[in-house]
Amino acid sequence: MAAPILFLENIFLTFGGTPLLEGANMSVHAGDKICLVGRNGSGKSTLMKIAAGIVEHDKGERFVQPGTTFHYLPQEPDLAGHETIEAYIEAGLGPQDNLHLALAMAEELGLDPESKTKNLSGGETRRAALVRALAPQHDILFLDEPTNHLDLPVIEWLENKLQQTQSALVLISHDRRFLENLSRETVWMDRGQSRRMNKGFSHFEDWRDELLEQEEIDSHKLSRKIVREEHWITHGVSGRRKRNMRRVKELAGLRQTKSSERKVAGGVNISMAEGETSGKLVAKLFGISKSYGERKIVDDLSTIISRGDRLGIVGPNGSGKTTLIKMITGELEPDSGKVKLGVNLETLLIDQKREMLDPNWTLKDAMTDGRGDTVVIGEETKYVYSYMKDFLFLPEQARTPIHALSGGERGRLMLARGLRIPSNFLVLDEPTNDLDLETLDLLQEFLADYPGTVLLVSHDRDFIDRVCTSVLVSEGNGIWNEYAGGYSDMIAQRGDAPGSDVKKPKPKTKTPSKPKPDTSNNNDEKLSFKQQHALKALPKEIERLEFEISKLQQALAKPGLYDEDPKKFNAWAAELGKREELLGQKETEWLELEMLAEELGE
Repeated sequence: MAAPILFLENIFLTFGGTPLLEGANMSVHAGDKICLVGRNGSGKSTLMKIAAGIVEHDKGERFVQPGTTFHYLPQEPDLAGHETIEAYIEAGLGPQDNLHLALAMAEELGLDPESKTKNLSGGETRRAALVRALAPQHDILFLDEPTNHLDLPVIEWLENKLQQTQSALVLISHDRRFLENLSRETVWMDRGQSRRMNKGFSHFEDWRDELLEQEEIDSHKLSRKIVREEHWITHGVSGRRKRNMRRVKELAGLRQTKSSERKVAGGVNISMAEGETSGKLVAKLFGISKSYGERKIVDDLSTIISRGDRLGIVGPNGSGKTTLIKMITGELEPDSGKVKLGVNLETLLIDQKREMLDPNWTLKDAMTDGRGDTVVIGEETKYVYSYMKDFLFLPEQARTPIHALSGGERGRLMLARGLRIPSNFLVLDEPTNDLDLETLDLLQEFLADYPGTVLLVSHDRDFIDRVCTSVLVSEGNGIWNEYAGGYSDMIAQRGDAPGSDVKKPKPKTKTPSKPKPDTSNNNDEKLSFKQQHALKALPKEIERLEFEISKLQQALAKPGLYDEDPKKFNAWAAELGKREELLGQKETEWLELEMLAEELGE
């Protein structure tokens, strides 16, 4: 095998007296596609900066083959000192690079090279930084969270570019799909050390779990060996003194090994204040439209959001996702059409753009709203340091100002602050930004168990697939279509990604159809007698079905029922399925009739 073009060996680094890297290793060969994974604070970005020559390590060896070129995309690009996008990109080019090709790439990403850098949004800043990293010739490309602030069309454009490059790639990202599509090797940063797997990220989680399981077994064996040696020291038959002293020294070595073990850090303990149960109808949109000047944001959109739905909103930056959320939640009136909100709604918006955080607050003040040492979670109180621990914050971070926290820490803080408040309608705006993979897993599990309704805005394809029951997609010019399932289901139904020029099939949406007026009623402007009767009777039928379903669920939960009487168990399970299906039909019928009654003013 050819020699690596870059390698790090036995790298140590300490920050403020706390060891961050303790013997980490990494090698990069020509054409490698490596993903660096690990929890927030595990040293991923630091190891990448050491590899790129930006940070100096305390101890160990860094070697780069002479003539090797590389470029580095930081997690938070800084365009200060460059007046325009063109000046910023040009400053990153070498003598052999072509400025015209670089500017063409910028225009491909929708950037105006003459734009002033001080006026750029987060997404525009990220795209400019991508051009500066991608356009020059290089042997190794280091990318730290390259998908942050990018919408899905740009993420997929970036994937395509990186799949075509012959350069070696070293990637850090919280975007599972991005890593799965690009990586062929994985370096896991864990407790200051690195472990390498010669497979891509799609194999990582199984491999990690196997390593941790084996580590736990080895630790248990070590503990038992120490117990046996201690017993021998205390009760064993004395032999030659020299041999005895050797075993005493070996026991001391075993104890030292045990005491130096670094345990896996605990996980985020996501809990929240529970709100009241909302009505079955959460929001009903009927023909809503919204424009700003000549620009259409939403054009004649109708849909129903019911209790328990997990609706994803997908679209390019600037497509109007925030405006749509504001109309759905009642914060903004549409230009035309109606939005009807359900009863008993307790809406909670968690804005992961962190605009609600005062950068001068301390972590403790942000947790408690400056009200002492306790956090109020619904009707309960909890000691602030205990609540901080639930979200992986250390006690010594209590007085850390918000501006000094990492992106992932600010993300966890926003979750911690938001989930103190009772809710039954949870609106999440880009919740996955900067969160590590373990926290994303726990957030996903939390949303699966959340008893209310979820509205999710995200560019994370994998997270949408895991969480959403349907997605509402911007098709451009104010047109929004709804697709059943997650992001991958939407692609399968369309045959392509949003923004493609490929002709799209007509989507299957949840847009409610209007019940046909009964022919026995000659007045089409009113509900028929049959419809009026159904509108009054259906809530009682729904309540009866919910009661029967609850009873069947309780009966099936009886311990040992299947072993005692499998025939009865199967019969009850089949009956439960029938009643749940019937309940869904009745609820849909009631919602459609209620919507028609609203339209007719009854």
